[in-house]
Amino acid sequence: MAAADRKQNIVSALCKHLSMLSLDPNSYSTNLDKDIKSLCIDIFNSSPSGPSITKDNELMKWVEFASNFPADSGTSLKALSELNEDLSKKSVILGKGFKISEADVVVFAAVHSSVISLSNSDRNKLPHLLRWMDYIQTKGDVGDAFQKILLGKIQFEPPASKSVKKVEVESNAKKTDAETKPKKAAADNQTSAEKKKLPEKVDEKDKDISVSLLKLQIGHIKKAWKHPSADSLLVEEIDVGEAKCRQVVSGLAKFCSPEQLTNRLVVLVTNMKPSKLRDVTSEGMVLCASNEDHTMVEPLIAPEGAKVGECISFSGHDGKPEDVLNPKKKQFEKIAVNLFTDDKGIATFKGIPFMTSAGPCTSSIPQASVK
Repeated sequence: MAAADRKQNIVSALCKHLSMLSLDPNSYSTNLDKDIKSLCIDIFNSSPSGPSITKDNELMKWVEFASNFPADSGTSLKALSELNEDLSKKSVILGKGFKISEADVVVFAAVHSSVISLSNSDRNKLPHLLRWMDYIQTKGDVGDAFQKILLGKIQFEPPASKSVKKVEVESNAKKTDAETKPKKAAADNQTSAEKKKLPEKVDEKDKDISVSLLKLQIGHIKKAWKHPSADSLLVEEIDVGEAKCRQVVSGLAKFCSPEQLTNRLVVLVTNMKPSKLRDVTSEGMVLCASNEDHTMVEPLIAPEGAKVGECISFSGHDGKPEDVLNPKKKQFEKIAVNLFTDDKGIATFKGIPFMTSAGPCTSSIPQASVK
């Protein structure tokens, strides 16, 4: 994309985002010889809060990032990878819960054309970036100038397209065979999925089991490392305000690196019976949000200001937690069927938020299951 086009997209998106100020992007079109940072400052200064915006060092750092974002595909991929890494720890650019800021809009407009042009293999390496792009294009008011980025279908669409073209030039017999196989595979997958779900079914009488039986606490991951004998597992040392940190084993190795987990605040189930996972003792469970096909998994996000060791509360559920959950009664499993994030990403039990003294716990994955 030409530099002038990128500037125009940033100007349009930022004016649209600040539409309550009746900003006209055309009034800035004559100034496209300026750099991106200068254009953004001009737009910010058109708002009543302009001086406070331009004095926000963190926001201006991201404006600088957008201004210096490279046009070369190889260099831009490196910059996108760094952005992906940064977004692995937060939902939006400035990390203020789910609030979309001017920084999100400017960076989105700056990187959009580069992300659109990525190959499927490169996109698959940037899950946090794509999740954020999807959130901005869905929740942010950035206008209609940007081509939608589809998640979940990216790696499958090209092969399907090629398959259709081949089928059109092959014989009817081959066409029938080609069409039958995907249907059979889909049916097999559905049957397999149904079988996997069977053990999770609970009796009607158990569906109202109270979340108050769980002891959920805010934990601070002091350090994390790879499990010595299981590639899919990580081991964390987590402070929950007790005399000694707890050791916890989590199946997060495919989704987070030890470095990404270190110093992170998480929600920990602390009244589970200690158990060994591949010979390593685990003294709790980190609650995570997961999308339907389990391709996106992340620990729940504790709000800034939450205190280490404080218990999660649920309005209307004030019962006493079990000292230790009974694995034979499958208490956690029965409660977990009602744990999910809502359409804004707030973690809930039957729609009741996971509350801390600093606000609700969240996830960047909306409408996800929580386990």
